Amino acid sequence: MKHDSITGLSGEFIDLENRYGVHNYHPLPVVLAKGEGVWLWDVKGKKYLDFLSAYSAVNQGHAHPEILEALCKQAGKLTLTSRAFHNDQLGPYEKFMTETFGYDRILPMNTGVEASESAVKLSRKWGYEVKGVSENKANIVFAAGNFWGRSIAAVSSSTDKNSRNNFGPFVPGFDIIPYNDLNALEEICSNNNTVAFMVEPIQGEAGVIIPDNGYLKGVRDICTRHNVLFIADEVQTGLGRTGTMTCCEQEGVKPDLLVLGKALGGGVYPVSAVLGRNDVMELLKPGQHGSTFGGNPLACAVAMASVRVLQNEDLCRNAREMGQIFRMELQNLESPVVKTVRGAGLLNAIEIRPYGKNRTAWDVCISMLKKGLLAKQTHQHIIRFAPPLIINKKQILDACDIIKSVILEEEKHNI
Repeated sequence: MKHDSITGLSGEFIDLENRYGVHNYHPLPVVLAKGEGVWLWDVKGKKYLDFLSAYSAVNQGHAHPEILEALCKQAGKLTLTSRAFHNDQLGPYEKFMTETFGYDRILPMNTGVEASESAVKLSRKWGYEVKGVSENKANIVFAAGNFWGRSIAAVSSSTDKNSRNNFGPFVPGFDIIPYNDLNALEEICSNNNTVAFMVEPIQGEAGVIIPDNGYLKGVRDICTRHNVLFIADEVQTGLGRTGTMTCCEQEGVKPDLLVLGKALGGGVYPVSAVLGRNDVMELLKPGQHGSTFGGNPLACAVAMASVRVLQNEDLCRNAREMGQIFRMELQNLESPVVKTVRGAGLLNAIEIRPYGKNRTAWDVCISMLKKGLLAKQTHQHIIRFAPPLIINKKQILDACDIIKSVILEEEKHNI
């Protein structure tokens, strides 16, 4: 499949993907070859502001020198042993992470979906061996609009038709309730078979959907009262993205299980984790769960460097300050094309009103790409903006100028 607007070297790379790859993504028509800080360059040398950060996996910026140093130093010594043996990086990493986030133990994995599935497995085991649920009756609750991957378990908990169609039969023992609905949570948690509620503090893939103030505190209270595990899926909202190290901190709540991923690998290596307390985490015995790459020395070294960068550069504070500027600038833009601007920290979104002749958020993203800003729509009319947390005020304002100019030009299609 040729792209009419893409010719030469870019077109060749895109044609190779179309010819030999599976078409499970619909990327913007740009071929990237280099990244540094908040910037990306395509194969033709054109420079772009990155306002997606690989779906928040690059919170520390592209090619951060301290993370690359940790990667290269460890890669030159030892990369993988499997968990058949101990290695000299895993123990220090586990100590560092549990002390940093205030948990007893950590289960190291590789990707966000693996960590989330691990949390589900842990919850079921806890339900049978601690809560006393009857065999094969444990129930996990999820919020509608959730996204934690596209494995069979993940799509079994999804309400997105694209994720579910023709992938059944689905995993039993999952229930879905409305997001931001404490009454629904209270009702379902009153069933003794309910062992856990897994929820994103802010729903990222759904379009940066922010719950009411007090929602997370209400979730914590309900789960505690009914002896149900509160699992916070902070794969996207964690590690500084929303202005604190975890989004749950903003309401002063601590989940029973904390799921981290994406930026834990600093944009250079896949790393994820589940953190929890002893009475849950110690239930796993040898042979009951594992991962060939989970907890490998390279991942441990990279993850420690990645978290230290967030701490040492005070990137949570920067995310709060830059995010506030971003929202203020765009909320002052009065346009019939823009329905709303929302977000927290540097996880933000613009919701576009349907306009013109079948024009959507995709068209806005294409126009921004042409002006040197990369962002991607989620669903049909929402654009997520999530730059690296190292971004400065000038870069934020330059990005806002690009977005404003594109929106004003798109208004011409609304006539």
